[in-house]
Amino acid sequence: MRDGAPQFPPLLSGLAVGSGVDPFAKAVSQAMLGCDSGLVTYEEPGAELSWALVLAPEAPLREAMSMVLAAGVAMSDALGALGPPETAVHLEWPGTLRVNGARVGEIRAAASPRAPAADAGWLVIGLRIALAPRTDRAPGLDPDRTTFVEEGCGEIGGMPLLESWSRHMLVWINRWLDEGTQPLHRDWTGRAHRFGEEATVMGQSGTRLGLDEHGGLLLRQGSETRLLALSDMLELS
Repeated sequence: MRDGAPQFPPLLSGLAVGSGVDPFAKAVSQAMLGCDSGLVTYEEPGAELSWALVLAPEAPLREAMSMVLAAGVAMSDALGALGPPETAVHLEWPGTLRVNGARVGEIRAAASPRAPAADAGWLVIGLRIALAPRTDRAPGLDPDRTTFVEEGCGEIGGMPLLESWSRHMLVWINRWLDEGTQPLHRDWTGRAHRFGEEATVMGQSGTRLGLDEHGGLLLRQGSETRLLALSDMLELS
């Protein structure tokens, strides 16, 4: 893992947070103060790496929430570029990141306003990745959770990962602006974790069928199909 601040692509800028400061909470506070879009808040990597991106989508929130899917696809692209070729990366709706079947990270989101039909004034997308086992957790204790080290990706440094993700994220943001949601949703669906199987999502049980035009999950419950919106994952800000 190399030293030094991460190098971000044009249109993105970095802000390191101090020890004990949550980058997601910092990004939300900066967004509320009116910071520029493209700010990336991040922590120094340890056993985990967390960061967040501030966006000003200029679109209804229900459409802008596709950036959650973009964040997942960008992480998959980054791991594909940096990790061993046999590493299998899958995305579980709405924001779980999996490597070789086990949970390795998560995506969070906050926005204002929170009404799906309203134009999003700002949107914050946060990520957390488990790089190495914590000292208080024995490896393999929870088979549904893993880390980069346990999956043979221990050579990936936190800062190179953040840099790679930011580049891929910017590519997907530009594709979304130029081409709409279809390419993004198609790519995300190709990496989806166990679509067509039974699951409990946001307290609702059913069969995961696919995504709607705004990235919401179609969940079949008996003879009916229920829509779970991506905006349902928004955290209070």
